Amino acid sequence: MSSTLPSLAGVGFKPQHFAAIRADAAGVGFFEVHAENYMGAGGLPHAQLAAIRADHPLSIHGVGLSIGGARGVDADHLDRLRRLCDRYQPDSFSEHLAWSSHGVEGLGAEYLNDLLPLPYTEETLRLVCDHVDQVQSALGRRMLLENPATYLCFEQSTIPETAFLAEVARRTGCGLLLDVNNVFVSCTNHGTDPRAWLAAFPLHQVGEIHLGGHDAEVLPSGPLLIDSHAAPVADPVWALYAEVIARAGPRPTLVEWDNDLPDWSVLADEARRAGAILARGGQSLARAS
Repeated sequence: MSSTLPSLAGVGFKPQHFAAIRADAAGVGFFEVHAENYMGAGGLPHAQLAAIRADHPLSIHGVGLSIGGARGVDADHLDRLRRLCDRYQPDSFSEHLAWSSHGVEGLGAEYLNDLLPLPYTEETLRLVCDHVDQVQSALGRRMLLENPATYLCFEQSTIPETAFLAEVARRTGCGLLLDVNNVFVSCTNHGTDPRAWLAAFPLHQVGEIHLGGHDAEVLPSGPLLIDSHAAPVADPVWALYAEVIARAGPRPTLVEWDNDLPDWSVLADEARRAGAILARGGQSLARAS
């Protein structure tokens, strides 16, 4: 099963916005939720999500599989994820190229509240491919793998990030989730060119795009960008996104805003701006009024 998300602009669903969404979701093409927030059996979260799903396409985005973790994918977590996908039949499922757990199989593990980077080596490539295969087999669907926001590079890395992601997709048949803000954040932090990164990225494998806000911290060495999901999408990220759409054509696009949540109208305006760029094929970089 492949992604069936429409090539429209969507937003992350937050319970605080439920009433406003039910009253007016015009201009929003789909909603996305974090899988781990809905792994309970029932209650208000599922009642709200079922109502959203009844009226809108749905994407489920995982944050806890630890695809790059050395100990392997947690079988219980994967089973909960499978049951969630069976319950809601989302139009897409995605996860991060990252690790977030540490421990020894059979002796328990520690879970870290972060998405940590990986060294891009042949050993890591085999590990990630094995885990992607495991997830896709368990879910019975093609997953999308997201490029990370990073704040350091490993000396051990021997494979460029774009080539690493392309090879995972080639070996496993998974699709890719292109987070344009992550590209801008990572390239700024590492002093590289985001347009060169995108030129090397296999856009034909992209099943969904993410946009989000970031924060900047000024250090003696220069600015450090933090992928905060707590601010509007920055103008340079909008410009990169428009260039991606001009090259690749319309793709399902999610506006992420997970912290310091604004009113629904603010988030809906961000989605409308993405929708305008999609409708114009990326040709207009002007802020939508």
